[in-house]
This record gives sequence, C-alpha cells and structure tokens, in this order.
Amino acid sequence: MIVETDPKDKSICTVTVEDNGIGIPPQKMAEALGKPLVTSKFKIKQSRGQFGLGAKAVTVYALSTTGSPVEAYSSPIDSTRMYYVKFSIDLSSNEPAIYALGSWKLDLDWHGTRIRARIRCNWPYIRSRVLKYFKMLAIVTPYADILFIDPDGKIHHYPRIVDEMPRPPKEVKPHPASIEKGELQMMLKQTTAPTIKDFLITTFQRVGEKSAMNVLRKAGIDPNKNPKQLTDEEVERLYRALRSYRFPAPSAEALAPIGAKLIEEGLRAILKPEFVTAVTRKPRMHSGGHPFIVEVGIAYGGAIEPTETPQLLRYANRIPLIYDEKSDVAWKVVEEFNWQNYGVKFPAPLVVLTHICSTKIPWKVGSKEAVAEKEEIKEELHLALQEAARRLRRYLQEKRKEEEIREKISTFLRYIPEVADSIATILGGNGVSVEEVQKLLINALRRRVQGKELKILEEQVKNLSKIKIE
Repeated sequence: MIVETDPKDKSICTVTVEDNGIGIPPQKMAEALGKPLVTSKFKIKQSRGQFGLGAKAVTVYALSTTGSPVEAYSSPIDSTRMYYVKFSIDLSSNEPAIYALGSWKLDLDWHGTRIRARIRCNWPYIRSRVLKYFKMLAIVTPYADILFIDPDGKIHHYPRIVDEMPRPPKEVKPHPASIEKGELQMMLKQTTAPTIKDFLITTFQRVGEKSAMNVLRKAGIDPNKNPKQLTDEEVERLYRALRSYRFPAPSAEALAPIGAKLIEEGLRAILKPEFVTAVTRKPRMHSGGHPFIVEVGIAYGGAIEPTETPQLLRYANRIPLIYDEKSDVAWKVVEEFNWQNYGVKFPAPLVVLTHICSTKIPWKVGSKEAVAEKEEIKEELHLALQEAARRLRRYLQEKRKEEEIREKISTFLRYIPEVADSIATILGGNGVSVEEVQKLLINALRRRVQGKELKILEEQVKNLSKIKIE
C-alpha cells in the first residue's frame, strides 16, 4: 500500500493498494468494485470485512470527497493479460459509471489486483491510528508480506514469517434460529421448493424431516402448502416457531479462527516479548443464533513497555478494531480480570490480544468498532483469558524461582575468593594455591546442585576471572 499526498494540496491523498490474490475476471471488475448493493445468496460464512463493501466504500468516498474516479488493474491467475477499468458509481441507479477500459499483454509473472483512488485525508491526524492498524494486522497475518509506504516516504515492512495459513471458512446454509423475519420473507419468495416442509429442510442447516414437521405443527401450517402462498399471519407464526424451537447448535465450519500457533508467532515477531501464549476456545452459539469462536493471546516482557493497565489488541473476524475500545466486551473482561491472582503487578509489560470470529458479530453500534456484551461471548473471553493467564503465572513463578536461585548462588560465589584466600593462607606451608582452593569449593558446590541450579552455577562461574573452568 502506498499513500501519497498531493504536492499542491496536502489534504488530498492518492492511495494505491495491491495484492497478489486470484484477481478479478475482466467482465466482473466494474460490478465487483462499483456496485455497492447486490442481492445475496442465502448462504453464510465468516466474512473478513466489517461492512461487506471494501473497495466499493473507497469508490463512494473518493466520489464524495474529491469527485475523482477510481482506477483498477487486475490479472486473474493463469491469465497472460492485464485488464484496466476507470470507473465511479452512479448512486442514483446503483450502477458503475465506466470512464475507460483497457487490456494489454502482461510481460510479468503476476496475478492480483491493484486499485488506485484519490481521496481527501488528514495524514498528520490519522498517522498513529493507521500505523497501529498495520502493526495489529501484521500480528494476526504472519503468513502475509505487508509493505506500507506512508506520505512521509517512510517504509513500514512486515515480512512473512510463516508459510502456514488458517483454514478458510466454508459456506453453509443459515441456521433457522439466526434468521430475521425479512430474510425469511425473501427466502419464501425466491424458493423453488414445492412444499413448505421441503423449503425448511433444503434451505436451513440442522433441519430434518422430524424437526421440520415439529416446527410446522407448532406454527399451525400444513406441511404440503406451497411456501409462496403463505399468508402474512402464517409467515409470522413460522418465524416465531423457528426462533423458539430448540435446534442443534449451528455448524462451526463457517468459522475460521486464526489459531493459537499463528497468534503466538505474530505476537513474538512484532512485539518481541519474553513470554507469549495463545488460546483458541471451542465453538459456541451466542443469543443471536450464530456460531462464534473466541481466541486470546498474551505477550509479556521483552521489548514491551510497562503500562498501568494491560495493553489491549482487539480483533473481530481478523479485522483490527481501533476505536471505541472501552465500549467493547473485551475491555470489560480485561478490566475486571484479577491480574494479581496471576502474579502480575502493574505497571507491567503486558499485552492482551482478543479475537472473536462469527458469521455475525454482535456489534454494539452501527460503526462496528465495539462488540456488544453478549453473555456467552463475555464468558468465553473470560475462560480463554484465565487459561492464558495461568500459563503466564507458571512462567512468572518459574522466573522468580530462577532469580532466587541465581541470587543464592551469586551470594555464595561472591565470598569464594575471600574464603579461598583465607584457607590458602592457613595452609600456606603445604603448597596449596588460592586457585586450587577455589576449584575445590566450586566442585563441592557442583555436587550439591543439579538441573537448572547447576546450569546457573556454571554460567556464574564463568564470570569469576580467576577460575579456569575445566
């Protein structure tokens, strides 16, 4: 990603973003990037974005702030050509307005998409937020190579550190407990199922012959009725029956957590801590009827600066959340957590990462920067944090024990030269040197310690310049 300010107007930026993904088919470029509102297939899966707009939002923002069209270049995998479109959006018709099209032979071995937009921005004001975003992004995508050149010309590079990627989410049918009434009405209009019973079985997951009949009996609807012929009252009864019936929990195949291993790798590479751990919880369903998975990572010490409270890094569906931190359920959990029980005394060099993935994140407000305080999610966050904190406590206990051993051995060794000198003086007539007495004393100590204590002893013996280690 490259951001350049206009030399004549510093409030105008040209933003260029490029990836090496699968590319966009040329016949789909204008629609994919310049048509915000498209109908949805009735399938669900965890979506990485927050609004489902992506580049389309950039196109609208460019249009509203500078009036400039957006340029896009793309080359699909296995294609030998580069395709180009210059476009904007006709908001009155929700259709892309195309200014130019192009295509030429590709000389490079490259595939992916490049988008360039001219927007209004205030770089000095947003600099810290943007840099934090990229840093947070690098932590949860250690498999990506991220390069950002800011308007000041500074290069921010986060190289790929692992080759492993998380499993992508699978597309699944919606769960009946998660459906909204408007969605149900649209499904009924578009279905090709001959009966309402067939509609339930083929449209939703976790619905079989028996559960479909039970729901229809509860709603007072003939199972053989054509789903397109349901009255408004019947649709209402069906909706209430679906929401109240106890179906099995939704499939977790639609979810793709980051994974504890990748979280640990990312935290270790970017934050340079002395201790790192991560926990991925099992799938659960929140009250909205959607599956979710919670992940928590802890990084401690090393290059992390001590602070009066834990430094919180929040993510939802792998997207860094920058704003409204104290409104988020993760903040509530971390703030209420009894860190003293786990050996952490503030100020402390402590970073806590939380990640919530779901087919539908329960946002607190429309800005989608804070996750609502759903009891199930709060409970899972607390349990994951407890497990990670227990590991941190064990590490801190071992560290303190090691420091005590080190101090004990250091105290003993500190007096060895003086004691050896005194013994050598007493035995002076017998031809015994100070160095020989020191060796005897240290060897006597070696016989009394083992394991970690012996390792620490050998490290400290090397610091005694008068001792020749054999």
